[in-house]
Amino acid sequence: MTEAPPAKPTGAKLLVVDDDPDMLRLLSMRLASSNYQVTAVTSAESALTQLEIEHPQLVLSDVRLPGRDGLALFDEIRKRHPTLPVILLTAHGTIPDAVEATARGVFTYLTKPYDSRELLEKISQALALGSPVTPTSKGGGDESWRAEIVSRSNRMSEVLAEARMIAQSDASVLLRGDSGAGKELLARAIHRASARASKPFVAVNCGAIPEALLESELFGHMKGAFTDAVANHKGLFQQADGGTLLLDEIGDMPPALQVKLLRVLQERAVRPLGASQSIDVDVRIISATHRDLDAAMAAHQFREDLYYRLNVVTLTLPPLSARREDIPLLANHFLQRLSVKYGKRLSGFAPEALKSLTTASWPGNVRQLFNVVEQVCALSSSPLIPLSLVQRALRVPSVEVQTYAEAKQRFERDYLVGLLKLTDGNVADAARLADRNRTEFYRLLQKHELTPGHFKADASPTPGDPVAN
Repeated sequence: MTEAPPAKPTGAKLLVVDDDPDMLRLLSMRLASSNYQVTAVTSAESALTQLEIEHPQLVLSDVRLPGRDGLALFDEIRKRHPTLPVILLTAHGTIPDAVEATARGVFTYLTKPYDSRELLEKISQALALGSPVTPTSKGGGDESWRAEIVSRSNRMSEVLAEARMIAQSDASVLLRGDSGAGKELLARAIHRASARASKPFVAVNCGAIPEALLESELFGHMKGAFTDAVANHKGLFQQADGGTLLLDEIGDMPPALQVKLLRVLQERAVRPLGASQSIDVDVRIISATHRDLDAAMAAHQFREDLYYRLNVVTLTLPPLSARREDIPLLANHFLQRLSVKYGKRLSGFAPEALKSLTTASWPGNVRQLFNVVEQVCALSSSPLIPLSLVQRALRVPSVEVQTYAEAKQRFERDYLVGLLKLTDGNVADAARLADRNRTEFYRLLQKHELTPGHFKADASPTPGDPVAN
C-alpha cells in the first residue's frame, strides 16, 4: 500500500528569521507541525527581500543577527508594514533591548530557551490581533444575509446558525442582549435570511417614542382622530405588511399598549385610531430587549401573556467582552468605513493600540467600539492609529512611568517622612528605627530637604522646607 504524502500546511503564513541553521530548522519543523506555512531566512536583509515577494501574517525573528539585527529589522518592518505583528526571540543579554522594542510596538518577546507551547500561544494571539477584516463562515454557501455582522467567534457562530434556522419559519423571536450588542443587526439578518426578505423590514424603539404617540406610530390613525391628525397615517404594522417588524426595547412598552399589541398579535389585524374597521396585516414579529423580562413580569410591569406570544424562540447575543476575538475585525472594519467618511487615508492600528482595544472592558459593547473608532479616526494625524489616541478615546488614565532612580528617591523620601511622623521629629529615635547612625540620617534629611522640627506635635509641619543649619 502506498503511503499518502504529508498534508500541506494550510494555516497562517509565518516568516522566521534566525542565523543559526539548527535553530531555524527546529523552529520551522515545530511551526509546520502546527499547520503553519513557514518561510525561513537567515538574515534581516533576506527577510526584507522576502517581504517584497510575499506578505506573511507574522514575523518571528531572533534579536541577534549578522549585519542588521532583529531590532533594526523590526523598525524597517514597522515603516513598511505598520500592522504586521512581530515576535522577537532574545537571549538574556538582549532582554533590555527587547523590552524597549515591545514598548515601541513589538507584539512580544520570548527568551531562549523558549517554551514551545508558550511560543504557539503567543503566535496565535498575535495572529488574532492581526487577522484580516473578512467575516468567516463555517457553513459555506451564500452568507450575504449576515453581511453586516462582522464576526469569527464561536459564540457568534452558534447564534448565527440558530438565527438562520429560525429565519425559515414565521415564529416570533425575542432577542436578548446588552445595549449596543447588535440586536437590530441580528434582526435584519434574520429578515434577509427569511422568505420575507423582499418585503419591508421596519424597526421601532418602543422606549424612545412618548406613550401618546406610540399607539399612532404602531397602529396608524385616521384624519381627525385627534387634534393634530390632519391626514390618514399608516402605522408601522401596515408599513411592514408582508415583511418583518422589529419592536426594539419591548420591555419599555407602556402597560396600556401591551394590551393593544397582544390583541393585534392574536387577531393579526390592526385598527387605526379613529377607524371603525380593522385591517388585516401579515407581519413577522421580532422583539428585542436588554431588560430582564422575567423580573418585569414579577413586578407586574410586563404582561405574561404578551411575553409568551413574543418569546416563541429566544436568541441571546453575547456581550463584546465574551467575543474578544471579534474586536480586531470590528475595529478595522469600522476604520475602513470611517476613513471614507472623514476623507482620511488610515492604514490600521498600531499593534499596541489594537492590544489595548482587545483588552478593554467594553460596557457599551459594539456601539461603544464604533464610537471609539470614530473618535480616533477624527483625531488621527497619521495613517497608523497610535496607542495614545485609543487610550484617550477609552478614557484610560495615562500611567506615570518613573525611572529606577526617581522611584527610589520617592520611596526614600516617603520612608523618612513616615519615620519622622512616627517619632514626633526625634532624629535619634528615627535613626535607630532606620538602623542608621545620626550623621548618616541627617545627611539623608538634608538630601530630601526635610526639617525634623516640623514633625513635632506642637509644630505645623511643612515637609518640603529646607533643613535648618
